[in-house]
Amino acid sequence: QLQLVESGGGLVQPGGSLRLSCSAPGFTFRYHVIGWFRQAPGKEREGVACITSSGDKSNYADYVKGRFTISRDNAKNTVYLEMNSLKPDDTAIYYCAAGTTATRRPDDYNRWGQGTQVTVSA
Repeated sequence: QLQLVESGGGLVQPGGSLRLSCSAPGFTFRYHVIGWFRQAPGKEREGVACITSSGDKSNYADYVKGRFTISRDNAKNTVYLEMNSLKPDDTAIYYCAAGTTATRRPDDYNRWGQGTQVTVSA
């Protein structure tokens, strides 16, 4: 069964960078769309970015365009979220998820990781 594992979260100062990774140990997810989502305390889960199975197309939320980049290396069975120019508002638990349609709607994804905390603070 496909299980996703996120890593790379942590504490960073405003303006800093982090790279999150999403892997699926023991499972090949090259045929799956992968999305990154986040959820801040007291807020709903929101879609940050998604990428097609081949990696040829990606989609971003307006509030991360120009700052975040999603990419994948199917040979390594890993999807990345490069986050630059981080702001305190980016503080949240970040999740990756697998689905079949490249959208940023959480309901379109049926396999989720446990999440990794990202905290942006001085």
